[in-house]
Amino acid sequence: MTDAEIKSESFLEAINSMLATGEIPGLFPKDERDVIALECKNIFMKEVGVKGMDPSPFELFIYFINRVKDCLHLILCFSPVGTKFRERSQKFPSLFSQCAIDWFLPWPEDALIAVSHKFLDDFAMDAKKEVKMELERHMGRCHDLVTEVCGIYLQRMRRHVYVTPKSYLSFIQLYKDVYKLKYDGIDVEERNIVNGLEKLAEASAGVEELKIDLRKEEVKLKEASDVTDKLLKEVEIENRKAKEKADEVAIVADNCISQKNLIMSQKE
Repeated sequence: MTDAEIKSESFLEAINSMLATGEIPGLFPKDERDVIALECKNIFMKEVGVKGMDPSPFELFIYFINRVKDCLHLILCFSPVGTKFRERSQKFPSLFSQCAIDWFLPWPEDALIAVSHKFLDDFAMDAKKEVKMELERHMGRCHDLVTEVCGIYLQRMRRHVYVTPKSYLSFIQLYKDVYKLKYDGIDVEERNIVNGLEKLAEASAGVEELKIDLRKEEVKLKEASDVTDKLLKEVEIENRKAKEKADEVAIVADNCISQKNLIMSQKE
């Protein structure tokens, strides 16, 4: 049980009683106590009883409590930071007198590197093995550096800032989450760029095909232009011939008109 799981200090009262006596007062009603004693009778007779012995329910229940004390193990993870740790040691003495206390001191750099190696060894990364090893060492150095800076901060500002092993594990997990997020983002960008390049290649191939078609159409257009120029020249020649005929016709028409006028005058 950790500090975060203790929602109420009453939890610790029950744990304190369990550590001190092996039971929690009022946990079992009388009928359940009798049932527990009856169920423990066979085990009692095999382990500590003698033939012909008839243990009382109270003796059986005490035997059950002793078995609980021998077999049930509690692990309490408390942080010594703040005043709660001191207050709990005063209110619930069994938490400390009936437990073996392990003090977790700052990890050495080798241990930090070993932890980062454990969490990154199976993590898929697009990097060489040497680069991955340097990253593991760098993570251990970073945690050590932060711890040193916290000491400097305490000397200068007289304020405690704690960097725990849990912070280091959170740091490693955060790196893995950010790496995966960024790597997946790069994959998406790569796919978009590849798709864009494929579209550009398709467009370039289409432009080349259009250029070929355009050259063919230019040849046809030149041929049609040559035919048109030839026709225009022929039309121009015919126009000149027509103009000459028109001039001749105009001269004849003028002569006819003058003769008509002469005849009309002679007739009069």
